[in-house]
Amino acid sequence: MSGEFLGTHTNSVNKQKWITIPANFKKKFIPQAKQSVIVTIGPESNIAIYPLDNWKTKKESLSNGDKRDRELLMLLRTFASSSQKLESTGRIKISDELLEIANINDKVIIKGEGNFISVWNPKQYKEFRDKQLEKHKTTYNSMDYQ
Repeated sequence: MSGEFLGTHTNSVNKQKWITIPANFKKKFIPQAKQSVIVTIGPESNIAIYPLDNWKTKKESLSNGDKRDRELLMLLRTFASSSQKLESTGRIKISDELLEIANINDKVIIKGEGNFISVWNPKQYKEFRDKQLEKHKTTYNSMDYQ
């Protein structure tokens, strides 16, 4: 399985609606992924990018799951682009529909989510991150890190 994708990167969207997957993420694609991705709707009004091997694993897991899992698979398929190969530079095309859903114009935050990569509107990502940070401060302490 490809991954584990961790970290965040700031990038831009060019006029043709292409973004570049960071090199350190691209290196985590295993040969079975064939440098190909599925781009679909993400969990937080963002965009999810799955390496092809991780997509197949996710699709299999959801199709064998309960009703909620199968409904999620239907939604992911509804908004998914067909498989596309990363260019040598790591560029991929994002559909106008997904850019609109994620409220993305010219700048993006590209974030590793473990087995997939998310693409965020920078303002929405900051709001999400701030909420997570506040939750962290009120829930965990140094003993949790031992």
